[in-house]
Amino acid sequence: MVPTFGVFRMGYMRTLGLAVVVAGLAVIALAATAGSSASNPTALPDCLGKPLAQPATVVLACADANFGVKKLRWIGWGGARAAATGVAYANDCKPYCAAGHFHNYSAVIVVDGSQKCGKTTDYRRLTIAFVGPTPYPKAKPADLAYKLRCTA
Repeated sequence: MVPTFGVFRMGYMRTLGLAVVVAGLAVIALAATAGSSASNPTALPDCLGKPLAQPATVVLACADANFGVKKLRWIGWGGARAAATGVAYANDCKPYCAAGHFHNYSAVIVVDGSQKCGKTTDYRRLTIAFVGPTPYPKAKPADLAYKLRCTA
């Protein structure tokens, strides 16, 4: 008989622990920026560099849209940092990307930094962390940070 409960419980506890750590980091980051000022970002540039306020979806693989985050719920928007929970989606590209399948993953994103984009001040960087399974098990933290570029 295979003791599956112990394996399940260990995986569940590790996932739960990671979720608590990620949520804690987001709260600490947001608490550090509680006194927001008028120069804080108010938008996030999309793939075309156009500013979006509290977007529900962010595409991170702009060339082919094979990776992004949807169903975003934001906290701290307009501060020096903002965080959101959502559902990351990634194409497994098997056997190749056009024939691949999309899979969903629980994720937390944090946006920070600022840049002037035309008439708006936008966030400059987006960092993603996965809660539980990840489409990129060999990724280093730096691999999961994205520079956001505006057109202006």
